[in-house]
Amino acid sequence: MAQADSMNHSCTDLQAIREAVASMCARFDDAYWLKKDTEGGFPTEFHQAVAQAGWLGICMPTELGGSGLGMREAATLLQTIAASGAGMSGASAVHMNVFGLQPVVVFGNPEQQARMLPPLIAGRERACFAVTEPSVGLDTTRLKTRAVRIGDHYVVHGQKVWISTAQVAEKMLLLARTRPIEDCARPQHGLSLFYTTLDRSRVQVREIHKMGRAAVDSNELFIDGLQIPVADRIGDEGRGFEYILHGMNPERILIAAEAVGLGRVALRKAVQYAKERVVFDRPIGMNQAIQHPLAERWMQLEAADLMVQRAAELYDTGQECGAEANSAKFLAGEAGYQACLTAVMTHGGFGYAREYHVERYLRESLIPRIAPISPQMIQCFIAEKVLGLPKSY
Repeated sequence: MAQADSMNHSCTDLQAIREAVASMCARFDDAYWLKKDTEGGFPTEFHQAVAQAGWLGICMPTELGGSGLGMREAATLLQTIAASGAGMSGASAVHMNVFGLQPVVVFGNPEQQARMLPPLIAGRERACFAVTEPSVGLDTTRLKTRAVRIGDHYVVHGQKVWISTAQVAEKMLLLARTRPIEDCARPQHGLSLFYTTLDRSRVQVREIHKMGRAAVDSNELFIDGLQIPVADRIGDEGRGFEYILHGMNPERILIAAEAVGLGRVALRKAVQYAKERVVFDRPIGMNQAIQHPLAERWMQLEAADLMVQRAAELYDTGQECGAEANSAKFLAGEAGYQACLTAVMTHGGFGYAREYHVERYLRESLIPRIAPISPQMIQCFIAEKVLGLPKSY
């Protein structure tokens, strides 16, 4: 009985979050996000509204101004944002705050936490996540960006790619090699993690023009002689890869939640259109050729969401969740994409028109299919780690 009461209380809390976030998002309607998609530019007004409502620190410690909540609550936040019609543009604007600074929360010392986290929680600073490199891809242990210690600081040279929000960020979480890989017993050794100021006199930020999510920039970073104080290194030198792993499962869970939210708003638009669009003297929603794909998309989204919730619950209770987090990302990425594609097809020719919004959702739905890890790599992971098959790469 106690467990049932706890579950009911948790569901009530999540519903309260869902309603509060939806109410906030209602101030940013379809016209707002269409304008952002057309003109580009970071959704500063939305980001500030999220900060003022206290949501940016949802997973941060309460003593630093955060809410001290878990991954289930964070997933509900981001899923609701995406489902409001903000899609990946709205979710990506705040995504980094929720998962990216977990290494600072877990491994940062008290001085670092007090210095680094409150400005993010309050929305005074924004951060980007500088890990991926152009010649490395998903093989993170082979990063080439070098950080050489000279006295009380490090000097960094290197290149990063697909770094979101770097056009507007004041800070960056940077993974760099502090010890040559040939001098390390294992490839994952010798990488160090830093949270530091994005000094634009030493870091050239070049935007990548892309298919969707124009409101949240993606960039190449060219780092030439960036000086980072030793005080900005998170944890021990050489253990950065270990620390960054702490954020990978949360990232997959949150991306999955966003994909479900995006799929749900696309499905909602399609269902409404199917009810209202009349052809041959009857609404097209009476036709099973329209009904059946929409019904299937609903089932796929609900099933994916159950895996999101399962992965988040395991993470929050300190249990191993790698298989579930990766599976949630895979299933939600596919379900979200299929829902967006079906929404466009339900609208017919109007689905190709920007004013109906579903084409924007379809473009954005490719993001959680691709990032932060491809569906094929997830299949390899499940095959090896869950099924016990030999490693294939």
